[in-house]
Amino acid sequence: MRSLPLIVLTGPTASGKTSLAIELALKIDAEIVSADSMQIYKMMDIGTAKPTLEERKGVRHHLIDILEPTQNFSVAEYAKLAHGTIEDIRARGKNVILTGGTMLYIDSVVSGINFETTQNDESVREYLLNLYREKGKDHLYNMLCEIDSFAAGKIHPNNVKRVIRALEINLLTGKNKKEYEDSTKPNKSFYNEIYFTLELDRATLYNKINDRVDKMVKDGLVEEVKYLYTNNLLGQTAQMGLGYKEIICYLKGIATLDDAIRILKRDTRRYAKRQITWQRRNKRAIRIDAARSMSDMLNEILQEVGYETIN
Repeated sequence: MRSLPLIVLTGPTASGKTSLAIELALKIDAEIVSADSMQIYKMMDIGTAKPTLEERKGVRHHLIDILEPTQNFSVAEYAKLAHGTIEDIRARGKNVILTGGTMLYIDSVVSGINFETTQNDESVREYLLNLYREKGKDHLYNMLCEIDSFAAGKIHPNNVKRVIRALEINLLTGKNKKEYEDSTKPNKSFYNEIYFTLELDRATLYNKINDRVDKMVKDGLVEEVKYLYTNNLLGQTAQMGLGYKEIICYLKGIATLDDAIRILKRDTRRYAKRQITWQRRNKRAIRIDAARSMSDMLNEILQEVGYETIN
């Protein structure tokens, strides 16, 4: 077995990267390191589109099901675990495929940013979360407009998580978000990675997203969220996950089930659009047409990494 550079496989949600990564791993004797901020949680299976044991086809997956959904988790913690996992896999003579849709997780692994120095203080975050609970998202967004108008112009007022993070950076560092990000720009790559990204035309992708949400509901999404929510098993981070916050609104009586499903489809499409925008910034990425057959996509990747193609 020949050792390969780190293979990074990304793509928007529902583009088929999970199944492609598994088939590729079988061909090149690789293990998969997940870069998904919600699949790290146990019991959150349907809503995160977590591959089942059967779907994994015996390929070992890492950084899936490692935390209780009541726990919070930072990108710094993820980066540290991912680096250690990659080193362990390589030490055992296996290749590594890093795949997932959380682009910040991907960047934390392949960039030279030292995420150990990322500013974080639970007391500050709790203060901001309490403000959100007491005064609502508009109050937080107005705060951000006052102290960091540039960041406010880049963040939608409804994206509470990002608003809180921008406020948190200012309160902890005294810098606005852009100044802070400029100070932590990567200097080098940790790995000699080969970067692949799946692409689909927008109409096809959106249809796949809608179909996947329908399948999640059929497979028991509502029941999964209800069990976790009513038993207080979802922490603040987990409750903000796609598929969970929408169904929680239904469980609270804020929305009908039909409305919750419609909003979930809409928000997932918007999330996919943001992923596409992020991925297109990477000029080194090799674009893979996800409308092609599995064998054609595999052969293209195998050719790029210098492996024998399949018939």
